[in-house]
Amino acid sequence: MRTVKYLILFVSLLMMAGQVVAQKDDVVQFSGVIVTGDSLKPVPYASIIVKDTRRGTVSDFFGYFSFVAQKNDTIVFSSVGYKKSEFVIPDSLSSSRYSLIHMMQKDTILLHETVVYPWPTIEDFKRAFMSIKVPDDELEIIKKNLDGRRLASAAAALPMDGSGNFKAAMADYHTRMYHYGQVPPNNLLNPLAWAQFIQAWKNGDFKRKD
Repeated sequence: MRTVKYLILFVSLLMMAGQVVAQKDDVVQFSGVIVTGDSLKPVPYASIIVKDTRRGTVSDFFGYFSFVAQKNDTIVFSSVGYKKSEFVIPDSLSSSRYSLIHMMQKDTILLHETVVYPWPTIEDFKRAFMSIKVPDDELEIIKKNLDGRRLASAAAALPMDGSGNFKAAMADYHTRMYHYGQVPPNNLLNPLAWAQFIQAWKNGDFKRKD
């Protein structure tokens, strides 16, 4: 019995060794470059996967890739914006290396136009349209900007510029220099000013005029 068991074990080892040798003979260093079909530009970062497995790699920035595969493997190439494509490694290779230039076709997806409005219903749109304020044209804007009352109000609110400040400072300086060394005049003690005030009062100059 032991002899039969040893014989079976020996045969199994021979078969496994044959499979390992066969697998070694089927191993291929699969390399290549992925380019576009219309302009032959490289396709960067494309996925290269052996079909129905998790073995594969990703192309670099220049579309180049290289990984270990087996003869008769089906290689799936995929990338965003391109159609998926497949390539079968020939099983009649006499070398352990295989290279190719694989072209991928662009996959153009046309989306339907979608218009987004800020109004949920047509009634809301009608109310918003009817209440909209139409902006003034250029002629109306010019008329408003050149309105006399508006210009006068703006002029009254504007502070003095450098020239006006200089003139006011010089007038104050000359007034102080004119009365330098003496008491400035006070109209409360001026009899002529009082006489003019009383005469204007008698004439009714200070009465309210409607």
